[in-house]
Amino acid sequence: MKNVLKWIGIVLGTLIGIILIVGVTMFALGTARMNKTYDFPPSNIELPTDQASLEFGKHRVETLCAGCHGADLSGIEKWFNAGPLGTIDSANLTSGEGGFGREAQSTEDYVRAIRHGIDPEGKSLFMPAVTSTSHLSDEDLGAIIAYLKTIPPVDHTTNGKNFKPLALILYTAGVIAPLPVEVVSHETHVSAPERTASVEYGEYLVNTNDCHVCHGPDLAGGPFPDPTITKISPNLTPGGELAGWTEEQFINTIRTGVTPGGHNLDPEFMPWKDYRLFYDEELQAIWLYLQSLPKLPQWTK
Repeated sequence: MKNVLKWIGIVLGTLIGIILIVGVTMFALGTARMNKTYDFPPSNIELPTDQASLEFGKHRVETLCAGCHGADLSGIEKWFNAGPLGTIDSANLTSGEGGFGREAQSTEDYVRAIRHGIDPEGKSLFMPAVTSTSHLSDEDLGAIIAYLKTIPPVDHTTNGKNFKPLALILYTAGVIAPLPVEVVSHETHVSAPERTASVEYGEYLVNTNDCHVCHGPDLAGGPFPDPTITKISPNLTPGGELAGWTEEQFINTIRTGVTPGGHNLDPEFMPWKDYRLFYDEELQAIWLYLQSLPKLPQWTK
């Protein structure tokens, strides 16, 4: 009996040792990936100075950036809080103390962050929206950056990403999604369709406004990017609830946060309070694009 217990102890000790070695190795690999530096060709985007472009830049910032960076764009502490995985503060975009606007030395630093997901030193940013903002056209990106350079400075130092060892292990194992810098196309120049109520412009708006992040690559619904959220996002194709809506009902839902069936959209999961600021033609374009999609069933686990 003593020999049996001895061998059980040896086996268990060996297994624990192997698990520890694997864990340490995966942690080291995850840390190395997080600290990797990147370099991409400059886009040489010229910033507009006319009032119309600055107004459009403001509009894009209000619909695309404010939800994560705050109404004054000074960043949100613990914007992502996943307990044992760690926390992430969204960045202060202003030129105040602790702000990216003070850290950035050139327009290209903004482009690197928004289009490529890297900081001025070339290290990766944990900024999930880059999977969308990488699709922004040179014109739209220029307008956004030009506007950001005009916003009032706010002194607010945030702490960026603070991942715990478990998060780095799961990241290496592929349980946590890759960093945006690892998956986006890194195009040097991007163009966009004409700003009008069309299927093409609707697709562009969907691609640049985080819709795929929550509703899945084919917009048929899916899990939220935050692994601590167990909700499933709804199907936006004609195979989902929107099949019974009209354009007017779709626009009214985004404007009010209430569906035709009387369901209140939760702004924690669906940023309708930001999207309600879309122009009418933008919402019309998004509706036309969603209606053009194949009829797909709701995504399930």
